[in-house]
Amino acid sequence: MYRRVFASLFLVACRAGQPDAFDTASVTDPYADEVVLFSAALVDDEPSVPHRGAEHALGAPDYDGVYACSSQAGCTFVSLGDGGSLTLRFSDNRLTGSGDDAPDLRVVEVGPDMEDPAVELSTDALTWYSGPVDSAWNIDIDAWGLPAAIEFEYVRLTDDRRRGQPTGRSVGADIDAVEALGSVPAPP
Repeated sequence: MYRRVFASLFLVACRAGQPDAFDTASVTDPYADEVVLFSAALVDDEPSVPHRGAEHALGAPDYDGVYACSSQAGCTFVSLGDGGSLTLRFSDNRLTGSGDDAPDLRVVEVGPDMEDPAVELSTDALTWYSGPVDSAWNIDIDAWGLPAAIEFEYVRLTDDRRRGQPTGRSVGADIDAVEALGSVPAPP
């Protein structure tokens, strides 16, 4: 069973053909492509400025093991802050369910303190859906009870204030990449 997080007009983009016929082979870049909104939750100027580069959550994972960043250019991830959120968009592909219990979405979080953020999905950035998440690293959206034919364009990650340390240079979930494991090409 899914839960509507924000009510609005619900538009579902469905693929032509069978809902279980996935064409993941033609998706060459399954990673989030655009930052739609980044709202860092700042407390005493933390997370620090070097850890606030939202664009570091785009593309393939590239964490280099350097956690204490001295500059935004030298950082390979973004820290959300205690309760902060990040909304990303897939521009050349869409996230879909797989129709089975395999993971459909992978959130790559880095650093010494793994903090599973809350995950929400949307087709239009107006109506948001969430469901059970055992681990934000590998998420089976089919377990949310949504039809596998829905093509999600947006992912919103929100730091869970109950997890991790409430202060520090990189407070909050530290996101390196978001990957649509269940994916189809975006409509032309």
